[in-house]
Amino acid sequence: MKDIAKEFGISVATVSRALKDSPRISEERRKAIQQYAKEHNFLPNAIGEALRHSRVMPQRVIGVIVPEFTHYYFSSILTGIEETAAARGYRIMVALSGEQYEREVRICENFHRYKVCGVIVSQAKDTKNYEHYQKLIDAGIPLVFYDRICTGVNASRVVVDDYMGAFNAVTHLIETGCKRIAYYGGPMQLEISKNRFNGYKDALLKHGIAIDDSIIGICDNRADAEIITPKLMALDNPPDGFFAVNDDTAIGILYTVKHAGYRVPEDIAICGFTNGQRAVACDPMLTTVEQRGHRVGEEAAEILMDKVEGLSPMEKVEKRIVRTRLVVRGTTR
Repeated sequence: MKDIAKEFGISVATVSRALKDSPRISEERRKAIQQYAKEHNFLPNAIGEALRHSRVMPQRVIGVIVPEFTHYYFSSILTGIEETAAARGYRIMVALSGEQYEREVRICENFHRYKVCGVIVSQAKDTKNYEHYQKLIDAGIPLVFYDRICTGVNASRVVVDDYMGAFNAVTHLIETGCKRIAYYGGPMQLEISKNRFNGYKDALLKHGIAIDDSIIGICDNRADAEIITPKLMALDNPPDGFFAVNDDTAIGILYTVKHAGYRVPEDIAICGFTNGQRAVACDPMLTTVEQRGHRVGEEAAEILMDKVEGLSPMEKVEKRIVRTRLVVRGTTR
């Protein structure tokens, strides 16, 4: 604010009033000051503003962006982050992107404004522009991706071994008798979706099974699975197995085929990816790939706090992989 005041030859108090849109400053002057502040990436220190009226010192705060809370996986990651951060004297500030790019941008701006010491994020499904992430890095704010990583930004990341998780799951379906396995995955611009699809594809090719695009689809939620599955089962040569990108989608498949009169796993085998609480709440219980979300959260928090505390160089990019395991239950033979 002192820099802005010097530029316009006015007092800091006048700058403050203009940025708060005070009618005490002329509209022309207000707009000029606000435009200058925007062009120079000025963000008010919200914590500092609050401290003007408080003697309480701010805590070390980590900003965490979660795409959605409905999946057990994201809640388990959040638990891992919070517990690990609390053990080292940090608090977390959690924001929900709701899978929306615009909302994600606003959250990053707010985290910058509130002067968080670092950000841990899983990007929204429709995020294709990564400038908001780069701005955080350029501002000296350490950034760590988890689950859905951004290859367009040179930042640390923690992921599970999506490729091997999918490869092992589809291999299990094949080795237990499936010859025609459908694939339900996420949007292919996401690295996680590419890795899981490649694991599915390579497992088929290794066992001499041709890839059939008619039983491959973008489907990552239960509602869509209940719409798409009947169409696949109506094909002249329907699937005898399904591999789904998450447990909710797999449970949607299970519900649909059972209500259509198919036996699981005798007629149709199903495998999911998460191993959340819902996997053992369905009948039969779901075979799935365990992602170990709690460990992903722990690793992400440790990387970020080490950078904040100078234990790891800010410019060092950490890439950690958390191993998965296949949990075999009643939906496969």
